[in-house]
Amino acid sequence: MAPFGRRSRKHPGTRDTDRHELPPSRPVRGASALWSDGVGRAGTRALQVLAIIALLAVLVFAVTRLTLVVIPVLIALVLAAAISPLVTFLRRKGLPSLAATWIALVALVALLALILWLVVRAVVNQWDALRDQALDGFDELQAYVEGLPFDITEEQIQSVRDSVTGLLQSDAVSAGAVAGVSQTVDFVAGFFIMVVVLFFFLKDGPVIWEFLLRPFDGHRYERGRRVGVTTVNTLGGYVRGTAIVAAVDAVAIGIGLAIVGVPLVIPLSVLVFLLAFIPLVGATLAGILSALVALVAVGPVEALIVVAIVVVVNQVEGDFLQPIVMGRALQLHPLVILFALTAGTVLAGLTGAVLAVPIAASIWRAVQVWDGPDLPARFARPKKRDALAARATVVEPGSRA
Repeated sequence: MAPFGRRSRKHPGTRDTDRHELPPSRPVRGASALWSDGVGRAGTRALQVLAIIALLAVLVFAVTRLTLVVIPVLIALVLAAAISPLVTFLRRKGLPSLAATWIALVALVALLALILWLVVRAVVNQWDALRDQALDGFDELQAYVEGLPFDITEEQIQSVRDSVTGLLQSDAVSAGAVAGVSQTVDFVAGFFIMVVVLFFFLKDGPVIWEFLLRPFDGHRYERGRRVGVTTVNTLGGYVRGTAIVAAVDAVAIGIGLAIVGVPLVIPLSVLVFLLAFIPLVGATLAGILSALVALVAVGPVEALIVVAIVVVVNQVEGDFLQPIVMGRALQLHPLVILFALTAGTVLAGLTGAVLAVPIAASIWRAVQVWDGPDLPARFARPKKRDALAARATVVEPGSRA
């Protein structure tokens, strides 16, 4: 090659000695080759999982910081799904959309106010009698404890009584009262937000959902519509079915409590109705509280009778009433329900425990119609091995088992 970068002219018949014949080079393993083997693919998937977990953690943190907004919106969504058939019925009867929405909303608020008034009235009217019965029941319980074979002295019982009295008169009660005032303010604000959001969900729910689906078209738009309808139907069916089951439980247990002679029948019946919205553990909590009131106010024999009444009612409800009323609204494994209850309780307390199961059921129903009316999402479809296993368990006609 000529100096200063000039290319020398090549004579005919001569061989280019400047170019060296190099053997074919092996492909260089770049950075991508490090992720092509099994360990690399596992690492890539692990990074994806960690990214998803981090995103979910940020989302959960934001939700827990905004409970005053998120919880009322979720409650409004559940209630709107439950009473939307009433609004649809009134519209079909010729009422304007605004009038139908106001009628449904006022009816719901009036029902809640009536229940609250009945509970407060029953507690106020029976408080003196309950206090006297509680004192008599405590004396009977004390006499029963003293008759046990355990070495429990009267000084120990008096010490427990003094500890309870000191706790009630301590500064913790005042601090709890201040915290109660703050929680009352939050409750009023959350209730106002819930009513306003519920009004707009009832009046313009389909319009709001169509607005949210504007960026999508084609099959994605159809999927969004299908998932929205399925979610609303699942939430509404769950709430209406649970309300029917809870009402039957409350009436049956309330009649049993009245026959036994337990005070505060109406408040306890309302408590049974509300706790019925917490699957698995709600009925147990209602039975324990009712038995405790019966134990303190009436006696241990009546408390055992109350426990028997609660057990019988819950068995009849679980074996006969709930499968008929609930139908397909709740098709979740008990372990999934338990996990949902635990997560909801940790994130949002009692309200989270009530909302966790219907939200989980709605998500699962949405997965079942993700790719079509009867076509679940790809990860939720039965695999070939499941179909082969199911086919292998079927005995063909004419064959010997």
